[in-house]
Amino acid sequence: MNNYHTKQKDKILNIIKIKRNEFTIKEIYQELNKEVGLTTIYRYIEKLVNDGIVNKSIGKDNITYYQYLGYCDKENHFYLKCEVCGNLIHVDCDCIKDLSNHILNEHKFKPSQVHFIINGICNKCRRI
Repeated sequence: MNNYHTKQKDKILNIIKIKRNEFTIKEIYQELNKEVGLTTIYRYIEKLVNDGIVNKSIGKDNITYYQYLGYCDKENHFYLKCEVCGNLIHVDCDCIKDLSNHILNEHKFKPSQVHFIINGICNKCRRI
């Protein structure tokens, strides 16, 4: 029984890894041809969110969207998310350390760098 769950999680992870943009749980469910139950998908995606591997956000349409961030063991990184095309860009940069320190020291709040996402418009979409 345990291997079955592992196979299901592998199927889910394989699908979300190739997604370049946001996705919904129902899209994953449909792509898996309903081979994996919705409850299993929800639970596993939520675990990935808690582990910092997947980002969760609520769209303007009030729908919950997810986006694969990947595994990263670097401390000084963040993500740039294009509001037009949905592309998520991973950035390794030490400047995020200064911002995190400022937020901690001045605002008494420790940010989770794993989920540090800056929204904006990418260079490709600005040219359109």
